[in-house]
Amino acid sequence: MTAAAPDKAPRKAVRAWVSGRVQGVWYRGWTVETAGALGLSGWVRNRSDGAVEALFAGPPDAVDRMLEACRRGPSAALVRDVVTEPADDPGDGPFEQRATV
Repeated sequence: MTAAAPDKAPRKAVRAWVSGRVQGVWYRGWTVETAGALGLSGWVRNRSDGAVEALFAGPPDAVDRMLEACRRGPSAALVRDVVTEPADDPGDGPFEQRATV
């Protein structure tokens, strides 16, 4: 009898929009560092409306910790709100900073 293949670890993917004083305060760089340290894949970018948008994917507990960290942000940020919605998982890969949209 052969053993069943182990199930792939569960993953969660969430898109987040962060508003407040989140541009010009190193929010994207902080997000890349923090998400990378948590082992997440995805991306972060500034939006022309002044918000920061991100996609976080990885182990559910790490995604949840990242979202909680986003509510504080780096020390110079003043986060007013974080709005999230489920997203498609981009798969494994580095967490990257993208161009403004």
